[in-house]
Amino acid sequence: MLSFPASVRIHVAVGVTDMRKSFDGLCAVAQNVLEEDPFSGHVFAFCNRRRDRLKLLLWDRNGFWVFAKRLEEGTFAWPENQPERTTLQVTMKELMCVLEGIDLRDARMRKRMRRVPA
Repeated sequence: MLSFPASVRIHVAVGVTDMRKSFDGLCAVAQNVLEEDPFSGHVFAFCNRRRDRLKLLLWDRNGFWVFAKRLEEGTFAWPENQPERTTLQVTMKELMCVLEGIDLRDARMRKRMRRVPA
């Protein structure tokens, strides 16, 4: 199970990314295609054409982490290419749902009560 601080944003690269890329290649995609700073400490998520491999890129002040997951069966529910958008920002819960095989297009969050401080 992955866990990141609440201050970390998660940027999902919409569409297809070449999974032969590693640290430097994914940094270049984050910087040039997504137009985000890979040294920001935020997480960048990438998926391949067959949607059976996923990589996460994270800077932690000392260096980069690359997390990879390969599915033996099935595919990830990954957002399609959109001409006007290269990235989506998701929550940690949403990322975990995608990693567990839940399609967020059909999922919806049910209303929950929240306490408001007096």
